[in-house]
Amino acid sequence: MIKVNGNSRKMFTVRSWLLRLTMLWLILCLAFTGYPSRNRILTGANQPDLYLPILKGKKLGLVVNQTSRIGYQHLVDFLLSNNMTIIKIFAPEHGFRGEAGAGELIDNSKDAATGIPIISVYGTNRKPTAEQLTGIDIIIFDIQDVGCRFYTFISTLHYMMEACAENNIKMLVLDRPNPNGNYFDGPILQTAFQSFVGMDPIPVVHGCTIGELALMINGEKWLKNGVQTQIEIIKVANYTHSRKYKPPVRPSPNLPNYLAIRLYPSLCFFEATSVSVGRGTQHPFQVLGYPNKSFGSFSFTPQSLKGMEINPLQKDKLCFGEDFRKLKKIPQFTLSYFISWLLKFENKDEFLTRSRWFNQLMGNDTTLKLILEGKTEAEIRKTWEEELANYAVIRQKYLLYPDFKTIK
Repeated sequence: MIKVNGNSRKMFTVRSWLLRLTMLWLILCLAFTGYPSRNRILTGANQPDLYLPILKGKKLGLVVNQTSRIGYQHLVDFLLSNNMTIIKIFAPEHGFRGEAGAGELIDNSKDAATGIPIISVYGTNRKPTAEQLTGIDIIIFDIQDVGCRFYTFISTLHYMMEACAENNIKMLVLDRPNPNGNYFDGPILQTAFQSFVGMDPIPVVHGCTIGELALMINGEKWLKNGVQTQIEIIKVANYTHSRKYKPPVRPSPNLPNYLAIRLYPSLCFFEATSVSVGRGTQHPFQVLGYPNKSFGSFSFTPQSLKGMEINPLQKDKLCFGEDFRKLKKIPQFTLSYFISWLLKFENKDEFLTRSRWFNQLMGNDTTLKLILEGKTEAEIRKTWEEELANYAVIRQKYLLYPDFKTIK
């Protein structure tokens, strides 16, 4: 019989807390040493012992944003704490801190915390000039990608590689997992539709990490005049293309979670329509809606949201449509959402407002024509089977990690 009163109660409480603290200590030890750590994904940035010796005594330029972190510390702060010399930061779309809206031009500035000059590569120029690269020995690229051709961070990668090759500067890629890396799908970009939302002949969902894609761009000589970059990759530890990966930091303002990232390859094409993808709400790229009560029982109202979307489509209008937030199956690229919504509109021009933008995102003009002709998704997919098979052969040459298993 145990008495729990007075001093006995205090002793019992102390023993309980000591036991809890001991268990916590053991868990932490197992997390950072021993067997369980062998399965823990470590990004390139999280393995400083592999790259700090390379950077010692070098003058550095960094292509980074809010995702460039080692745990809770930004890569910039980590490198400075290790006495590394950072000459410049190059800011992609959404800016160094990831606070600018989609398509919002970024100006050159200076980081308030460190005083390091910030050069925009999403402003007056998308490719850094020779003058902007003066004095830099190594460019470090460390940005979380989401595996889509039209996600502009890989266009920035392309231009940075080209600039490094032309100015004889080494590039070091700190690789990160691809949250859409367990498959590849969609048509291959045609040269006539090359733009900043599609630089290289890859499918809509490319199935590569940033490091693998960099090797592909280099190896296939896709840079201007066939130049090649002196490049080194710090691989992700314990990653395979079959492993599920949820980025700990939102990669851009309107991709707040894993579901949005997985739906993004399919729902981004609605940006060429009058249908809202939820920009101006707390669940962008997880809903679809239009100001018409007949389009669904679910409703939402896009509003101006600082740090996410200032002037969203259908702003302040009550939209009705679909909510995908309770999907049980992890989504992959599909045309089915777009085709089903097209059929809701009697006047197709009321739905499809920017056909040229759709074609740029898709990388061709044949897919839209087939959709408008009433072809099924299965019929449309047959048109890109051969080119996708050719891409699969190219992709295999540059894989750094065990590939996913294709289920037939």
